[in-house]
Amino acid sequence: MSISNLVRKIRDGELSAEKHCLETIQNLKARDSMYHAVTRVLEDRAITAAKQLDQKIASGRAVGSLAGVPFGVKDLFDVQGLVTTAGSITLNNNAPASNDAEVVRRLCAEDAIPVATLNMDEFAYGFATENAHYGTTCNPHDTARLAGGSSGGSAAAVAAGMLPFTLGSDTNGSIRVPASLCGVWGLRPTQGLLPLSGVYPFAASLDVIGPFAQSVADIRVVTEVMAGRKFEYKDDVDNLKVGLLGGWFAQDLSADLQSGMQKILQSCPITCDVTLPEADKARAASFVITAAEGGNLHLPRLKTTPMAYDPATRDRLMAGALLPASTVIQAQRLRNWFRDILHSVFNEVDILMAPATVGIAPRLDQPTIMVGGKAVSARANLGLFTQPLSLAGMPVLSAPLPPSEGNQKNMPLGVQFIAAPGKENMLLAFAEKLEHSGLLGFPVASH
Repeated sequence: MSISNLVRKIRDGELSAEKHCLETIQNLKARDSMYHAVTRVLEDRAITAAKQLDQKIASGRAVGSLAGVPFGVKDLFDVQGLVTTAGSITLNNNAPASNDAEVVRRLCAEDAIPVATLNMDEFAYGFATENAHYGTTCNPHDTARLAGGSSGGSAAAVAAGMLPFTLGSDTNGSIRVPASLCGVWGLRPTQGLLPLSGVYPFAASLDVIGPFAQSVADIRVVTEVMAGRKFEYKDDVDNLKVGLLGGWFAQDLSADLQSGMQKILQSCPITCDVTLPEADKARAASFVITAAEGGNLHLPRLKTTPMAYDPATRDRLMAGALLPASTVIQAQRLRNWFRDILHSVFNEVDILMAPATVGIAPRLDQPTIMVGGKAVSARANLGLFTQPLSLAGMPVLSAPLPPSEGNQKNMPLGVQFIAAPGKENMLLAFAEKLEHSGLLGFPVASH
């Protein structure tokens, strides 16, 4: 059920918010053992909020645009009364959050109901949601495969049909990678559009938060509430010039992924090919900046309680903290140069398209994927196509291709659509047209 339909049923009294909330929580408890997407169920808070909403409706008072819609948040968003874990046990002795994160507060002000916190890579440092403390999140379309990360719990909860929308964060691809692997929609908005107040940081100069959902319309309504603005686009999307990113973004793609992107291009009246220079170096710069900022943030705690960290996270953070200043400065210079290049591209095109990942989700027991004819770490290279684009701060929508007859495994594949800063309205309108024409969209996992 779409978010708009759910809200209409609850507002019209066809469906009790409390009943729907109870069913959602029971569903989470019954099914999540297959996926390990949920870390905490917010049962008392959710039921109380749902009862109050039903009373509000019964008394004829106005209700919000997300009335009765249950949602979950990646475990680095503050939830009032709970300790924010950021996927780690090292924060367990922190005081509980005194308030919700700002975007959670805005959603609740429109009568949405938070029902769960969701699994993630420890401190958002990873692309797999393999968490030493809370378990590995499995892909709902095949539980022997990765969900992606670091917002894997958020993507999996939507892909499994357990929640209509969830919140995640994206520093170098942590929304776009799991959205692609799980077959759902994920938006990395323009950097700075959504407030980060009450969200545990990873690399502050790159961090962005955004939603996962099952359709463009659902992404739109949730993002509008969080941003406090509408994303209306009144021009004809057929007049948009669409550029296909080549070079770095054309390597090692599966045949189904290439075919899906070609079908999209063929549906667009105005297209061109675009190659970004030094995309490999831009990706390296994003690695360096992330490592340095993350390492610096955690250095005081690493000096006192290093053994509380997942060993893999600890090693990466310590390595980042030891990076010389000259290396970080060079990475920032390259970032600025690459960002200017990418911004200038939008003088010639309206939307760019690129793959989100090289192919379908790797198996849990699969250590490598093929890149450039070589077997490389699957976990380290899932962000191959997302990391360079993070540097520019532009809105990027991860969109699922539809199921393909040739895809024998019937696993999702995703593409990225990129627009100039502040052009979420155009990006969503363009994607909505493709969704309605059947060129985008993947069904929820069967269960």
